[in-house]
This record gives sequence, C-alpha cells and structure tokens, in this order.
Amino acid sequence: MTRQDTRKEQTRARMISSAGRRLKTDGIDGSGMSALMADAGLTNGAFYAHFGSKVDLVAAAVADQVRGQRDAIASLPDAREAVAQFITEYLSPHHRDHPADGCPSAALLTDIGRSKDVVRDSYTTEIESMIALLADRIHSADPDRARVDAIGLITTLVATMQLARAISDPAASDEVLAAGRVNCLRYLS
Repeated sequence: MTRQDTRKEQTRARMISSAGRRLKTDGIDGSGMSALMADAGLTNGAFYAHFGSKVDLVAAAVADQVRGQRDAIASLPDAREAVAQFITEYLSPHHRDHPADGCPSAALLTDIGRSKDVVRDSYTTEIESMIALLADRIHSADPDRARVDAIGLITTLVATMQLARAISDPAASDEVLAAGRVNCLRYLS
C-alpha cells in the first residue's frame, strides 16, 4: 500500500468515526453533509473521493459503531461477571447522558429502521454478529436458548436506554435504568 493509499484510508476512517459520533447525537436526518465533513476536518469536496452518497457513509458509520461495540464486548474476560459489568455500565446515567459516546442502537434504531436497505443491511450484519457473541457468553451449552436470551438482552438494553433518555424527570429516568439492570441481569441466570 502506498503512502497516498494509507492516507486515504486514514481519512476515510476519520470520516466514518466522526460521522458515527455526529449521527448518534443528531440522528441521520439531522446530520447534514457540511456538519459531517466539518467534524472530520474536511471540506464537502473531499467527501466524494471516499463515498458515493451520504447513505453510503451512514451505512459505513453504523456498521463501524456496532462493530466497535461488539469488539468491546469481545475484549471482556470470558465470564458472566464481565457481561454483568457491561450491563451495569451500559445502563448507567453516564451512557444515558452521553449518546455520542455510546450505543448506536440506542441512539439510532428508529432512524436505521427508516433508512435505505444498504444502511439496514450493514446494521443487520453487525448486530447478528453481536447476538452470536452474546449468545456464546450467556449459554454456550444451549445454543437455541442462548440466541433467544441474547436477543432479549440486546432488546432490553436498547429499549431501556431509549426510554431513560426520553423521560425528562431525572429520578424517573434513573428508576428506568435501575429496573433495566435488574431485568437484563436475569438473562445471565
């Protein structure tokens, strides 16, 4: 790979990473091309050297964000306690209050569901990989139950975070997070 190719790949990676943060904060429709490029420290003209359309960038950013979350889970020790710690950190006030640093599913699921197939397909590929990873961590002895529980765990995590973010009363929002932690931990028993 030439130095120019390396630089182009680094620029593309920077665009994808900064777009992921912006999308989780402002949503897909709320993130214009100018803002996405400014976040990456680039002009709009640089965009088309890397992507054919905004949809292509969104698909890459969504996949990258879910892949990063899956990789973080994969790096945890292979023990239920590590998954329990992940649940506690996921359903925390810090995660609730900082969506740009958090889960792409909790921040973008509704937007992804309304997106073009290329975005939905990239999300599907990565979330399936995360389901498989969590299933292996939850019940490696019973693969069918493990998959159902992994889907239930992801669903409960994401829905809990979305509800906690939507509630304006801080005490009620904290209560939702606490109840979600209790419900998620049941998947580990």
